[in-house]
Amino acid sequence: MTIETRIFGEVTIDDQKIIHFENGIIGFPDLTDFALIYDAEKGNDVGIRWMQSIQEPAFAMPVMDPLLVKEDYNPEVEDELLKPLGGLDPDQLLVLVTVTVPKDIKKMTVNLKGPFVINAETRKACQIIIEEDIDVKFPVYEILESRKKVN
Repeated sequence: MTIETRIFGEVTIDDQKIIHFENGIIGFPDLTDFALIYDAEKGNDVGIRWMQSIQEPAFAMPVMDPLLVKEDYNPEVEDELLKPLGGLDPDQLLVLVTVTVPKDIKKMTVNLKGPFVINAETRKACQIIIEEDIDVKFPVYEILESRKKVN
C-alpha cells in the first residue's frame, strides 16, 4: 500500500507491517491502523520512530522505546488490559511511548503514563494508562544527548 504522508512524503507500507489498535488511540478512536517508520536518511541514532496513521496520512506521532531513556521502566499492568493483543509472550511485546518535541528541543519529553503495547507477532496493539504514579512529561533531551556521545 502506498500513502502520501505529511512528514515522509509518499511511502510504501507492506500490509504485513500494519499495526491494528482495535479501539484506536486516546484522543483518536477512529485511527486504528498504523505503521512504524523512520527517516533512513537521517538515521535512527536516538531511537525515535514515527507511528504513522494509515487512515489519516497527515497524522504521525514520534515514539520510542521507554527503556532507552528509563532503564527501570516496568509498570504494573493488568493482564486484562492486554487481552486484545492475543498471546502475552513477553518476547513478542513491544512497548513504545510518545515523544513530545517542543520548539525548545532541550525540553523534549516522553509520556510514560500512556504507553502503546504491541504484539509483534499478531500486530495487534492497545494503548493503556498506567495507574501508578509515573511521569506524563519525563525529560529526555540530556539522556539522549549522552547516549549519542557514547555511540
